[in-house]
Amino acid sequence: MLPDRSPSVITMPTSNVQLPTSNKIAFIGGGNMARSLIGGLLRTGVDAGSISVAEPDTALRDALQRDFNVDTQVHNAAAAEQASVIVLAVKPQVMRAVCSELAGTVQRDKSLLLSIAAGIRMQSIAEWAGGDVAVVRCMPNTPALIGAGASGLCANALVDEKARARCEHILAAAGICVWIEDETHMDVVTAISGSGPAYFFLLVEALEDAAVAQGLPRDAARTLATQTALGAGRMLREDGEAPNRLRERVTSPNGTTQAALDAFNAGDLRGLVASAVDAATRRGRELAAGSGA
Repeated sequence: MLPDRSPSVITMPTSNVQLPTSNKIAFIGGGNMARSLIGGLLRTGVDAGSISVAEPDTALRDALQRDFNVDTQVHNAAAAEQASVIVLAVKPQVMRAVCSELAGTVQRDKSLLLSIAAGIRMQSIAEWAGGDVAVVRCMPNTPALIGAGASGLCANALVDEKARARCEHILAAAGICVWIEDETHMDVVTAISGSGPAYFFLLVEALEDAAVAQGLPRDAARTLATQTALGAGRMLREDGEAPNRLRERVTSPNGTTQAALDAFNAGDLRGLVASAVDAATRRGRELAAGSGA
């Protein structure tokens, strides 16, 4: 069992968690999330020569080599050869086959597996890779593509402090990291941060449509709603106050904000959000059960 820890947040890697550039990192899958992490690593000074990517699609593979000058391979085992960390950036439905294919390499090189596939449990990944494997499970989100991601990480008992630091370095290059000690909570992480950007996109979409219905031109409505969301998000991160305190600052008694909040309360906004998060959490568990993980 892992020791008790308080949740930790890592914003950007510091010198004591820098992954040595002599340590090879292999990415299995070269899609958007892998690209964002590779780009982030290179910006922190990791040598492109220490990164290898397995990607079967020729166009994606050529783009990775052209844009980042990293080693690219068609076959997973070739990319993973002698890698200290293997990032599993593949879809959940192919995870079992990928891990089984890499089992010999993982067992020989004692590689750490870092999975960013939703719903796949660490125990399943370790078993598919031959057993007794250090595994970190991560749930990043799409803002990682612009360096503003939020990732929850969970480690099995074979992951030591040095390995945690390596994973922090990889993920913090694209945003913040929060360690989650109880893996059962990773489905909630998926519901909050993994799926969460869509909730905010929906809110901005609804604000835009509502403003247009009130007569505001759509381009102005979109600009104002988008910037308002950005500014509110920055205040949440930078001000240090709890969300309810920030809300109270904006809300004058009997004012326009109070009128809007009363309408939200009448429609049970909190209840809708709770139902949405519950639905996403349950769906994550269902997907894991369906994948055999």
